[in-house]
Amino acid sequence: MSLPPTFLDDLKTRLSLAQVVGRKVIWDRKKSNPAKGDLWAPCPFHQEKTASFHVDDRKGFYYCFGCHAKGDAVSFVRETENMGFMEAIELLAREAGMEMPARDPAAAQKADERTRLAEVMEAALRFYRLQLKTGAAADARDYLAKRGLSSEAQDRWEIAFAPDSRTALAQHLQGQGVSTELADQAGLVIVPEGGGAPYDRFRGRILFPIRDGRGRLIAFGGRAMDPNARAKYLNSPETLLFDKGRSLYNQQRAREAAGKGHPLVVAEGYMDVIALAEAGFEAAVAPLGTAVTADQLQLLWRFSDEPVLALDGDAAGQRAALRVIDLALPLLQSGKSLRIALMPEGQDPDDLIKAKGREAMAEVIEGARPLIDLLWQRETEGKVLDSPERRASLDKRLREVIGTIQDKALRRHYGEEIGRLRREAFGGGGGAPRDGAPRRDWQPRPRGQWKDGKWLPSQPPARSETRLTVLPEGSEDRVLEAALLGILALNPGVLPEFLSELEMFECRHAPHEPLRRALLAAAEAPEPGVALGASIGTEALENLRNDRHLAVIPAIRRAGDAELARLSVAEGLAGLKARRGHQAALAEAMEDIGEVEDEWLTRRLEEAAAALDPTRRLEAGDKRATLTAPNGAAIDREESAALDALIGQLGQMKPPKGRQR
Repeated sequence: MSLPPTFLDDLKTRLSLAQVVGRKVIWDRKKSNPAKGDLWAPCPFHQEKTASFHVDDRKGFYYCFGCHAKGDAVSFVRETENMGFMEAIELLAREAGMEMPARDPAAAQKADERTRLAEVMEAALRFYRLQLKTGAAADARDYLAKRGLSSEAQDRWEIAFAPDSRTALAQHLQGQGVSTELADQAGLVIVPEGGGAPYDRFRGRILFPIRDGRGRLIAFGGRAMDPNARAKYLNSPETLLFDKGRSLYNQQRAREAAGKGHPLVVAEGYMDVIALAEAGFEAAVAPLGTAVTADQLQLLWRFSDEPVLALDGDAAGQRAALRVIDLALPLLQSGKSLRIALMPEGQDPDDLIKAKGREAMAEVIEGARPLIDLLWQRETEGKVLDSPERRASLDKRLREVIGTIQDKALRRHYGEEIGRLRREAFGGGGGAPRDGAPRRDWQPRPRGQWKDGKWLPSQPPARSETRLTVLPEGSEDRVLEAALLGILALNPGVLPEFLSELEMFECRHAPHEPLRRALLAAAEAPEPGVALGASIGTEALENLRNDRHLAVIPAIRRAGDAELARLSVAEGLAGLKARRGHQAALAEAMEDIGEVEDEWLTRRLEEAAAALDPTRRLEAGDKRATLTAPNGAAIDREESAALDALIGQLGQMKPPKGRQR
């Protein structure tokens, strides 16, 4: 939903940032001056002993001089609680005593219904919690004790018990003034279609409360005490509160723990999650009686970039792991993936922790395998690939599977890795052994061509000098990256226009990445130029402007010309994308060609490589950026490294003197 323009301003005015932050830090009394709203503490975002985290309560902003974290109350809650924007707004609005802006009448009515159902669920939980203390729950308490759950752990996880009575809860809720209709809508009772008295859905079961990301009780999971029960586990039905395919057990606590750096572990059952969390793996969740769904995957990626699926080590667990591949591949994005941790055969996380302790579980999590490994295993394990036809069939199947990946860059990397695995398994010229087992003695054959019955390695084509400055191998890409980042750094007014491009921009040269992150942070600030200057310092920006490799670029030489900068960045991004795309296409073509190379194909590839030159430069002109030096001199490796060092320093600069307290 959209928020009125004044709502956020009113919210920040009513809130005390010091109060919001104070829940997570201990103020340094010597350094702080609360009367002036000037507060200092050790930073909650990184481990430190000194008070470098500053809160300006009057202005409503915080800044850490150690890790450079900065923002307002909303960003602080989002980072520390690992929440989405609207979730953080709703939490802060409740704290400030403000009502969220009214939505359309239908949405408001539905929200009121959810609130009433959540209250009924809480009333049911109080009843079930009391039942766990009664004599009727003696067997349930013994079971929990045998599973290693102390009374304190039972309280932490709000474990409860539904007595083996047909109408115990129904009668209790009626006595509390809860209508049968509401109890039915909450999924707590069942009303017979043919008429008759309503009866309890959960009977004779240990109950595990399921809460959503806001902490609302939305459902129960129940384990039967009777070994002959038709269903060992029974969940609440889907209701206005509960959508099984979009919910996770232990969602709220796991989200916060993942935000603090704990690995996000996805187990199969409630007891597995509890065992993991009690052993210190606090960011543990479980799907609710089904395989992981696409919606649950998206939810997991909101908590962590690379969740670990810890699946049972039996055959069913392995089948579940392989099914995840087809679900996840179309949803993968750069920076969003999965790893699979297969448990020892016959054990789940609860079993392993009890048998061998936390360290054994930590080893399993650390040894989790990437999806690409499981994909290759699934398509090759147990198959005899001893003929060209069989290997061609494998290639076709792999292309089909990889083709489901929507992210083009990620699809290309998957293809490259599959190519590497294929070469490692089948070798370069002799094919696979007759039993189809992988070859380990293969060495890549130099490129070339067959002539007169001999393999003649091809010589690399002579480098042609174009009007682009002649650069050492690999330097063109590096300097183009530096040029684009430099233009944006010296023309911060255009940063917001290129925010999405910056987020997706791949820095292939590590020293450039800190500057990209600094530019991203500045682009989201109210005044990008001020924010960037505070982050990296005016002296560093001046050094960038005067660098002799970049000073020839019009958009850098004439910093402040927004239109020139805008056009230069747009064309530069397009040129760099074309260049990298062309390189990827060449690599893919070589992979497809495999061993069937001839003189014609070799010549065509060389011509394609030569045609890359026009994409290696930003065209010159009053409205364009150029990398051509005035004298056409070459940039040697040391000079290129010096440029890398300059760019890298920009993203790590501390504020200039006078800005720190």
